[in-house]
Amino acid sequence: METRPPLPPFTRETAALKVRLAEDGWNSRDPERVVLAYSQDTHWRNRAEFLSGRMAALAFLERKWNKELDYRLIKELWVFEGARIAVRFAYEWHDDSGHWFRSYGNENWEFDDDGLMSRRHASINDLPIGEGDRKFRWPLGRRPDDHPGLSDLGL
Repeated sequence: METRPPLPPFTRETAALKVRLAEDGWNSRDPERVVLAYSQDTHWRNRAEFLSGRMAALAFLERKWNKELDYRLIKELWVFEGARIAVRFAYEWHDDSGHWFRSYGNENWEFDDDGLMSRRHASINDLPIGEGDRKFRWPLGRRPDDHPGLSDLGL
């Protein structure tokens, strides 16, 4: 049986930890690793794309990180209750032409009893930015603990 602690129902501390663990996973840009946080029958809405199942999520993540290069993400807990968490996030990336973007959004998550995400609903907007406007400049991978979060950056 797969489990992914922390498990619901969430407290403020466990919800914040779940958010940070999700951020760390996505910052790995490793689809095989990230997809393990989702249930086999996970359901996603990402922008206008609807996905069902872990294998569809894996294919989505592979496409995403082939397009969104030098991806760096910050997530922030918005609210939680029971087995649900809402987050806001921003990430920076560039395309294969070197054009930079900051993507902003909100996600609503629902977890099964084993702590696997069974539902993910994401609304995202992309803002073109200049290279000099970037705020997420840590080395690729996990955001350092001392790097400011979204609220600290005024985002």
